Amino acid sequence: MSDPVRKCMVGWIAALACSVGMEAADWPQWRGPGREDRSEENGLLRQWPAEGPRQRWVNQDVGLGYAGFAVVGGRLYTMGLRDDTEHVIALDAGTGKEAWAVPAGPRYENNWGDGPRMTPTVVGGRVYALAAQGTLVCLDARDGRQVWGRSMVKDLGGKLQSWGYTESPLVHEGRVYCTPGGAGGTMAALDAETGEVVWRTKDITDEAQYSSPVLGRIGGKEQVVQLVMKRFFGVDPRTGAVAWNVDFPGRTAVIPTPVVHDNIAYVTAGYGVGCKAVKWTGSAMETLYEDNKVMKNHHGGVIRVGEHLYGHSDGYGWVCQELKTGKEVWVHKGFGKGAVHLADGHLYCIDEGSGAVALVEASPAGWNEKGRFKLSPQTAKRKPQGRIWVHPVVSGGKLYLRDQELLHCYDVKGK
Repeated sequence: MSDPVRKCMVGWIAALACSVGMEAADWPQWRGPGREDRSEENGLLRQWPAEGPRQRWVNQDVGLGYAGFAVVGGRLYTMGLRDDTEHVIALDAGTGKEAWAVPAGPRYENNWGDGPRMTPTVVGGRVYALAAQGTLVCLDARDGRQVWGRSMVKDLGGKLQSWGYTESPLVHEGRVYCTPGGAGGTMAALDAETGEVVWRTKDITDEAQYSSPVLGRIGGKEQVVQLVMKRFFGVDPRTGAVAWNVDFPGRTAVIPTPVVHDNIAYVTAGYGVGCKAVKWTGSAMETLYEDNKVMKNHHGGVIRVGEHLYGHSDGYGWVCQELKTGKEVWVHKGFGKGAVHLADGHLYCIDEGSGAVALVEASPAGWNEKGRFKLSPQTAKRKPQGRIWVHPVVSGGKLYLRDQELLHCYDVKGK
């Protein structure tokens, strides 16, 4: 190989490695690229110092609410309530400085905390975000200019639930999948460029709940899987045809995102409900287990690592559960209820009450803690029934955490 060719190849490989690294660092939507809440980053700290990882910055004005984060191309996108208006907000992910903020919908209020509850989705230079009263907006990621907007209630016939619209819309191959609920069809697919309705699930007309849809493969076919109060189901993303539909005994509210793996669809809910798993047999969904109380996950999320699930179970503790059997592997009661995220083989757990954050090895061998610290400062604006409910995210070697208007960034990259 000649020197010019060799130099060209070296440059191309370096550019490719850089490109792959940048893509791996991006977190474009709720629960990440595959909606599994698993970061593909590595080289992170395996043990935290006694005081916790170094705090890089705190933005003290992202507004009230429980909106999570998308991180794409060096920008962090979230939502927040300022005065009486919910905004979509873009920050520099490295410094926390605001790039832009644009109105998305009117103030939503309840006793657990006012403001938005979802995570923006960033695809193809566009930001898709849902205000708590049900206004879905598509914005230009560069400057926040609105491209289109649709109301889940006024335009799509949905009904506002007790905790508002909390769904993070799924965007795939030019379509936005969302769950307005109601007689027009529980789920809808909208054209990502125009917001026009492509299809509705007319065979399923349940009201919306609080879960977000996930894209998976079942029986060799792509499906959008969603959970509502009394059922969960899979639909063909092209046509909206219902591929399967199974009962679920939801109560009060169902919130966690479904887990789809190896032809299995798994869902869980709090309020004493527990979890259920079904598997495609080639002609129908067969129940693997139901009325299982090992995992009663309220809204902190469940993460699959290999053949095991990790998350907090109400009244029980932090749990490792076998996906295919539903059996308990271990339970740990020494850390409070909260949300969870996975990066570089470790769980990032947050105690919703105290703001403690723990680094725990994701292993069926047991809870092996590698450090903890307490989120500081914490808000003085949280309502009495509110907690620290925003899910942790690791992107670009940074850990992002939020307590209402306070957005924190910690450096968790190893040396």
